Amino acid sequence: MYLAGDIGGTKTHLAFYDETNDVCVKEKKFPSKEYSSLREIVKEFLASDDKVHVACFGVAGPVQSGVCKATNLPWVIDSNRLVKDLGIDHVFLLNDLEANAYGMQTLPDDELFVLNKGSSNAVGNQALISAGTGLGQAGLFFDGKKHIPFASEGGHADFAPRDEEEVKLLYFLQKKYGHVSYERVLSGPGLQNIYEFFCLSEKESPKIAEEIKQLGAKAITEYALNKSSPICVKTMRLFVSIYGAECGNSALKIMALGGVFLGGGIAPKILSEIKKGEFMEAFLRKGRFKTLLEKIPVKIVLNEKTALLGAKNYAQEKLQS
Repeated sequence: MYLAGDIGGTKTHLAFYDETNDVCVKEKKFPSKEYSSLREIVKEFLASDDKVHVACFGVAGPVQSGVCKATNLPWVIDSNRLVKDLGIDHVFLLNDLEANAYGMQTLPDDELFVLNKGSSNAVGNQALISAGTGLGQAGLFFDGKKHIPFASEGGHADFAPRDEEEVKLLYFLQKKYGHVSYERVLSGPGLQNIYEFFCLSEKESPKIAEEIKQLGAKAITEYALNKSSPICVKTMRLFVSIYGAECGNSALKIMALGGVFLGGGIAPKILSEIKKGEFMEAFLRKGRFKTLLEKIPVKIVLNEKTALLGAKNYAQEKLQS
């Protein structure tokens, strides 16, 4: 049996895959912040008769020498320690977006929503950018025959405002955090940050304000989608525009002529907003390189189990190499 895991700041998603036919035979989601470690979750997930020989976990954070300090959790995950503590022969760790990249390559067309068709013969590197609890990024290097995923922590690069309003947003966030990365804007907490910025100059109804205080980004998204809060609508519009701009940045930085893919939990939920046009307008607004970007396919990943598939695929590749 292969044990695959997608470890994020909000949830930890574990699954068993039968190594003979690649079928998922058991899976469960756990609220990450209610546990002190990944080891605790895995032990709860494993039944006494579960026989696991190989495990692979995609973790939201940088992985170095088999160790990862999770970015949005107080966890340090060590693959060698997990081998000893869990009695599993092989444990592999990789960045969660790297795991998504491995999984993305196996998805059928109906699990990808096309925002921009791009060139019919688009070939080259690819970029993956995923807004969720944090902002993950990864690349896929094209060696002429296949795509090779690699991890990135580009979501923590400096946020670059594009106009006066975004400059004011930057100043607001600098007072709150000091350093302002794209993750402070393009994530669930980032959505809340943009909302709070607009609340400095506009007044929200007490009822909506209280619900947003309790539910955060989930409530902001719902009020934006049903158009019942003008502040939430403005928040979503700016979020989508900045998301498009950063995807365009990623495309240019790694020459992702083979495509840009949006993963994570937020994009599928706000697909109706992304489709309106402001996302692609911001994606293409790169001056002299607009023509180049128009040729790049842009797609949204709809399968929420992509990281699990990628973790399983990665483990299989490592054992066969």
